[in-house]
Order: sequence, then C-alpha cells, then structure tokens
Amino acid sequence: MRRGWFLPIATVLGFTFLYAPILSLVVFSFNENRLVTVWSGFSLKWYGALFSDPQMLGAAWLSLQIAAISATIALVLGTLCAVALVRFRRFRGRTALAGMVSAPLVMPDVITGLSLLLLFVAMESIFGWPAGRGMLTIIIAHSTFCMAYIAVVVQSRLSDLDLSLEEAAMDLGATPVRVFFDITLPIIAPALISGWLLGFTLSLDDLVIASFVSGPGSSTLPMVIFSKIRLGVSPDVNALATIIIGIVALGVVVATLLQMRRPKARA
Repeated sequence: MRRGWFLPIATVLGFTFLYAPILSLVVFSFNENRLVTVWSGFSLKWYGALFSDPQMLGAAWLSLQIAAISATIALVLGTLCAVALVRFRRFRGRTALAGMVSAPLVMPDVITGLSLLLLFVAMESIFGWPAGRGMLTIIIAHSTFCMAYIAVVVQSRLSDLDLSLEEAAMDLGATPVRVFFDITLPIIAPALISGWLLGFTLSLDDLVIASFVSGPGSSTLPMVIFSKIRLGVSPDVNALATIIIGIVALGVVVATLLQMRRPKARA
C-alpha cells in the first residue's frame, strides 16, 4: 500500500514544485497592484505597459533575430560536423574535432563568454574586425555553442540511419550529393528541426555569454529582464513571461495534436 501511494504523491509534489511558481506568475500578471505579491484586482494594464515599452520590444525583436540567425548557422555547421564524425570514421584530426564539438557542452558559460570576449578584442586589435561588440559578436558566440548541441542531436540520428538505403541509391547511379539531399536529408529532417529549435531556444535564453560579447545598443531580452528584476520584479515582466508561456504552450498543444493525428492518418 505504501509503495502504491508513493509514486502518485511524489508525482504531484514534483509537478507542484515545478509549475506552481509559473502559475502564480501568470496569475499576478493580471494584478492591478504594482506589487507582484499583493493581489488587488484584475487588470490588463501591465500588458498595455509592456507593448508601449520600446526598450522591451526592441530587446525582444533583437533576441528573436539573433536566435533565428544563430540557430540557422549552427544547424549548417553542426550538421556538417555530425556527417564528418559519423560517415568518415578515420581521418586526421577526428579526435580533435570530436573533442571541440563536445567541449561547449560541459564548458561553464562564464568561461565561454570570457574566452570569446578576449578573442573578439584580439581580432579587433589585429584585423580591425569585428568593429566593437554588438549583434554580430552575439550571433558568432551563440552559433559557436549552439553548434555543439545540434551536432550531438544530428549525430545520434545519423548513427541509427540504415546505410543500405544510401548504398542502394548509389547502386542505381545517384551521386553522393544527390544521395544526401534525396535520401539522407529527408530521413534526418526531424533531427534537423529538433536541433534548430534547440539552438533557437538556447540562444533566446542565453544571458551569461551575451553579457560578455554584447555592446551598447545590443541588449538582448534576458539582459533587459535581468536588469529590471535587480531592482524588484516588475509586473510588465510577469506579462511578458505569461505571453512567452502561452506561445510555448500553444506550440506544445499543436505538436501533440499533430502527433495524435499521424497514426490515424496512416491507418
């Protein structure tokens, strides 16, 4: 009996610990009072304040641009690394490449951000590029560490790929390039989409590395939010977080519905 009650109780406590703070944040985003811990009535004024805040909107738009560009660059580079590591088992420098791909996964963000900052400063003094820190340096930094995560995702999918499909296509006269685009790429497409979404999320969520490599006028959304909450949580931050939670929840619901309809379509 004790064993039968333990798992449901642990599950409820775990989900409560995870989602109760998020639920309270959503509730207090509709609070009329400026104090986020004192409820004084329902109001949408903080959403209006959010959409009239040019700093917050500008930071959000900048973060979306950086995340999309960084994830796309990291997807291309990470896929090439994964193909090299899986398809070419033995080549000079393979161990070094595998180590460099895995290093950002375990490297502290502070070390990564500081090393990239020193690199950009040295490059600017030697080559004159990049001229200062800004959106470009953030994109380079985010592409660098996102590439490692995407390479791991794509590499795991390529490792499970049946090589006989590619060999059959080449036996029929297809070139290696056409085999990759007609056979390999459609099969690993789910891994590519997952890797891009992972890179987009990591870039959008990053604070530490962006703080090192950013400059004046290039503050991302996490940096703006962090600067605001240092003086106390503002209700418009709750409103922004609620909007982000709503978008994520909508994406999860849509993905779940599509996943549930796929077996029915096959049947």
